[in-house]
Amino acid sequence: MPCYTVTVATGSQWFAGTDDYIYLTLVGTEGCSERTLLDKPLYNDFERGAVDSYDITVGENLGDIELVKIEKKKYWMHDDWYCKYITVKTPSGDYIEFPCFRWVVDDKEIVLRDGRARLPQDDKTRVAKQHRRKELETRQKTYRWKEWHPGFPMSIDAKTHKELPRDIQFDSEKGVDFILNYSKAIENLYVNQFMHMFQSSWGDFSDFERIFVRIKNTISEYVMQHWREDFMFGYQFLNGCNPVMIQKCTQIPEKFPVTHEMVADCLERDLTLEEELKAGNLYIADYEIMEDISPNATDPCTTQYLAAPICLLYKNSQNKILPIAIQLSQNPGEDSPIYLPSDNQHDWLLAKIWVRSSDFHVHQTVTHLLRTHLISEVFGIAMFRQLPAVHPVYKLLLPHIRFTIAINTKAREQLICENGLFDKANGTGGGGHVQLVQRAMKTFTYKSLCFPDAIKARGMESQEEVPYYFYRDDGNRVWEVVKSFVTDVVNIYYASDETVQEDDEIQAFIKDVCSFGMQDFDYCGENKSLHIYGQMNEIYFSFSSKLMQYDWCSWIPNAPPTMRKPPPTNKGQVDMQFIVESLPDRGRSCWHLGAVWALSQFQENELFLGMYPDEHFFEKQTKKAVETFHQKLSEVSKLIKNRNEGKKLPYYYLSPDRIPNSVAV
Repeated sequence: MPCYTVTVATGSQWFAGTDDYIYLTLVGTEGCSERTLLDKPLYNDFERGAVDSYDITVGENLGDIELVKIEKKKYWMHDDWYCKYITVKTPSGDYIEFPCFRWVVDDKEIVLRDGRARLPQDDKTRVAKQHRRKELETRQKTYRWKEWHPGFPMSIDAKTHKELPRDIQFDSEKGVDFILNYSKAIENLYVNQFMHMFQSSWGDFSDFERIFVRIKNTISEYVMQHWREDFMFGYQFLNGCNPVMIQKCTQIPEKFPVTHEMVADCLERDLTLEEELKAGNLYIADYEIMEDISPNATDPCTTQYLAAPICLLYKNSQNKILPIAIQLSQNPGEDSPIYLPSDNQHDWLLAKIWVRSSDFHVHQTVTHLLRTHLISEVFGIAMFRQLPAVHPVYKLLLPHIRFTIAINTKAREQLICENGLFDKANGTGGGGHVQLVQRAMKTFTYKSLCFPDAIKARGMESQEEVPYYFYRDDGNRVWEVVKSFVTDVVNIYYASDETVQEDDEIQAFIKDVCSFGMQDFDYCGENKSLHIYGQMNEIYFSFSSKLMQYDWCSWIPNAPPTMRKPPPTNKGQVDMQFIVESLPDRGRSCWHLGAVWALSQFQENELFLGMYPDEHFFEKQTKKAVETFHQKLSEVSKLIKNRNEGKKLPYYYLSPDRIPNSVAV
């Protein structure tokens, strides 16, 4: 009688094993096996990390095996089980892989297809089409859209992490508990002695070192030593925590009336300001998005303030980017002076601190929260709702949304919710961060997710004009490698653009992203295949920002999370005491320090770019593409490592071996 050998792999994560009864049914083109209990006498089946084999004997050959059905029934109490994969050895000696990588919960069943990737138009049999349809129907009931706030991208319909589908929950919720992690960070950094000192100012800048001494590293210490210098201020626009604000200045805005006489002493080429402008030597950072954002008012004992500054930057003869004028509001006038390097040193320093504080808010809320976390979640939910597990784009995207929906849900539960941790130390807490996201979404475009387009839109694409923009250079290198890999994979399964257009599932995926996830804020374009490429690259590029936070934001005067005095309206009234009293108090400083420390840590089992421990692709061509991808990523990592040798300020954030595979912190 024909005998099929079934090998079952259980996951190695915590609590992956089960004592429940596991039944298996083979479904072939010529018939089905009986529902078989997988159980070996005197043996503990399905232990964590185990690979178990079982023989299933049938009356006659089942033909080509199309499906494997797994059922779990309660033994004593419900015991979830994580199944990695099932391999079936046929009577003829062939091996068929059935990837699973899912949790089997309660008294549920899972029906698997073999690991070959297929487009919907590739499926011809009734069984295959029916399985594809039922899988999506089930997923669409499980992964539902919900509006967390008006004007936000749509998110998953779950109030807490525990309400999420088991497959997208963290393996251990403790590891991503923001309250627990922040508390641990504060304790480990030995700053808990200051936690009760809200409203209590530091004595001077050196006083900040009392909470900084435990966490110094090469870059953060360099920042502490040089943060006051104009060079360090300008450098951060290129390679700091938020290197996406600087753009080429093609015209001095009317709202920022800088004249040649004001800045003549800063210009080095014997040119007028207008001539420097035409020569392409002026750059600008405009924080207009911060205008009229409500400051944090959750603490009645401390009034907090925000600003919407504009900063004019100059590329000097050594190609350094230096600030030459700062206005702390969007409305020029007597009460909104333009601060200059020639002003009183305290006036100029405080003006730069205000710019750094505004930059911190835009980074935290727009660059990081919106464009990294929330946008990636949209693509993840749409993927689960519209692409079955056999779809090649599902296989391509799945590793890059690992735990993304989970971390976002946890953030909505503890971090950015009303009375959440965000309110404790951030000047945009208490609702300002919500306003910022809503405002940013009004001008959000799909094209801004594509790295080279975003660089070009700011006029920053020329290496000759701006030679030390490592964010741009490394980003373009990784972009090209990723684009090449995704193109190779997509071309294996899509013969032409027409094949893309005929793929109903990919069209539904894009519609879900644009019409539901983005709520039609952005016109997605006609070339639907580009959305595959664009999403892959956006996932790769969007989360490097979180890993920079500790380096650039741990020295609090360089990135104040809130300000306790309003922007000055006149020059000559600021001294060192005024500056220190403007900066965060001791308690908020400690919360901030704990936050940037916790948010900058890698996960315990972090997966970096190109690491695919779960095998989803089985075609030789695709495996070859993955292998080539690894080789190219390694080359980029080596190039970046060599460039950083001997540098006081190494730039490694976009080195592939430091870019996480997904947004999970």
